Amino acid sequence: QVQLVESGGGLVQAGGSLRLSCAASGRAFSRDVMGWFRQAPGKEREFVAATTWSGGRWYADSGKGRFTISRDNAKNTVYLEMNSLKPEDTAAYYCAAGGALRASGSYYPEYWGQGTQVTVSS
Repeated sequence: QVQLVESGGGLVQAGGSLRLSCAASGRAFSRDVMGWFRQAPGKEREFVAATTWSGGRWYADSGKGRFTISRDNAKNTVYLEMNSLKPEDTAAYYCAAGGALRASGSYYPEYWGQGTQVTVSS
């Protein structure tokens, strides 16, 4: 049974930083795409970032220059470093793994985590 467990969310002031982690278990994702999505209240879930097994990285425009995705294949873990956080970054952040990453950058995960809340105060 595959499980993705996120951690690292919390309350931070605008301009601050957080580092999210997602540990996968149940199968290895070292040859798969892993990434992050987020969903704010009343809004649809949106793509944040993704990374391929070879180290390729994709970002939504909203996070470019502020967010960095990385992975540790030995630990089956993906990270999201978020800097210069803004109140509009407030959302539940979901880890994603497996599935397909299209050439356009659209990511269709196979597995999802339960989410971790990030709240940015102004």
